[in-house]
Amino acid sequence: MIILYILIIIILSLLVLYLVYLHYKNKIQHELVPPKLTNNPSFDVILTETTPLLSFFNAKGGTKIRRYEVQLDKSKNFDTSDLMVFENLPENGEFVTDLKIKEDQALTDKSQYYWRVRTISPFGIKSKWEVSRFFVDTTSDDQFMNLTRAKIEKIEASAGYNAKNIIDLDDPGLVTFWQSPPPGQSQHWLKFDLGSVQEISRIWILSNPNEPDGWLKSFVLQSSINGQVWDDITETKIVNNDTFRNIIDFKKVTARFFRLLIKEFVGYAAQINEIILYSPGQPPIPHIPESDYILIVGNEHNGFTFTDLAKHIESLSLGLKTVTIPYFEASMEVLERLPKKPVAIVLSGNNADYPNLPMFEHNGEFEIIRQSNIPILGICAGHQFLAMAYGYSRGRSMGWSDISAMEPQTRRAKIKILEQDPIFEGVKNDFIAPEIHSWAVVEPSEEFKIIAKSTYVQAQKSTQRFIYGVQFHGEINVSYNEGKLVIENFLKMAKHFSKRDKDVTDS
Repeated sequence: MIILYILIIIILSLLVLYLVYLHYKNKIQHELVPPKLTNNPSFDVILTETTPLLSFFNAKGGTKIRRYEVQLDKSKNFDTSDLMVFENLPENGEFVTDLKIKEDQALTDKSQYYWRVRTISPFGIKSKWEVSRFFVDTTSDDQFMNLTRAKIEKIEASAGYNAKNIIDLDDPGLVTFWQSPPPGQSQHWLKFDLGSVQEISRIWILSNPNEPDGWLKSFVLQSSINGQVWDDITETKIVNNDTFRNIIDFKKVTARFFRLLIKEFVGYAAQINEIILYSPGQPPIPHIPESDYILIVGNEHNGFTFTDLAKHIESLSLGLKTVTIPYFEASMEVLERLPKKPVAIVLSGNNADYPNLPMFEHNGEFEIIRQSNIPILGICAGHQFLAMAYGYSRGRSMGWSDISAMEPQTRRAKIKILEQDPIFEGVKNDFIAPEIHSWAVVEPSEEFKIIAKSTYVQAQKSTQRFIYGVQFHGEINVSYNEGKLVIENFLKMAKHFSKRDKDVTDS
């Protein structure tokens, strides 16, 4: 009888455990969600390396002990011989998980890839797939675009409000937009007056970056001499468009007026966040002072700098003037055409999301990073560009925003110097400096080594040329900024380098 009672207790215990297991399994299955693929590469990004770093935001919900399955293929059906499967990937970061494509797995250049990721729980429960795509083109950032932005004097819309948001280039993050009124007409148009007859050969269009609602499905760019009679530009005729970004090249068209005719769109209203028209040619050469100066590349989307970088440099009593040029007008050709070379080049920060920008505008800046022998300091975004010039996926979102410049003292991270270097002379170890960013360098170029870190890369240095990058803002004037000396040290070193280079040239 005792044995029977024991068996009954064991059976009941196993039944309870099984019911608990089913409950826990159902709970996990209900809560388990796929990761987000809006990191780098995000949807339709152009990658410039065949061995990219694929990054995605960690899934939320369910157990914290999660693993992932990643599939990569040239077909959206994931059913070809090119299919690559990466199973049982652990989370390798608090917010973001990275997958490095190795040399023996190199992707095919000039090809489109689809990739998808799903979450797997310890019980083997799998979430739905999160799907995205990107394009590989290793030569797309090789040289300056040989285009300049055409200034749009006036914009009109067939309907809707805030059409000027489309040409609002100082809009941080490109979040403002024009939207047609719902339910709206079957067609809409946006008319651009350039103020004079100009040559145009490229159009950039940015629609809703958050969801397909509002994307343009069918459209064409038209030209007109008088703004009344319109001719279609054949190469710009797009049907069944399925993306929120369009870069369209065409044979140059000479006209004063251009019109985007929107024939069909997704959802109840068309949405456009930005349009830029481009003219073929080179930008003007900036006015250069006779005295020693620093060339600042303004990386804000409107070509300026996020901080008072020029004011800070000129306040250091080093006898240095500054000249600021927009990043979309920077190139090796412009640098070589300058009547007097700068003592150094400083690449500024940026406060817009790269996936929403026309990244081809940075090609000239990438040229300078890869080819110039003039001392270079990259700050914040400029620091990230030092890595991304050798592969776009080398920088990515951190999954959180470090805004310690505005945080209380207890939340300011300390930066640890890993290698003593003249750029850190007089800077204590560890030190605190202002941070305003949400992206970071994940994989420096092989030419660079990391010389300072916090929880991510804070400073890098080229092992072959006079180039440094810092993630923090030494130029921001706040009382706790212990990184101020870094910029001053760099400029002193650059002045010495420039004098030595001049003495060698003169001799």
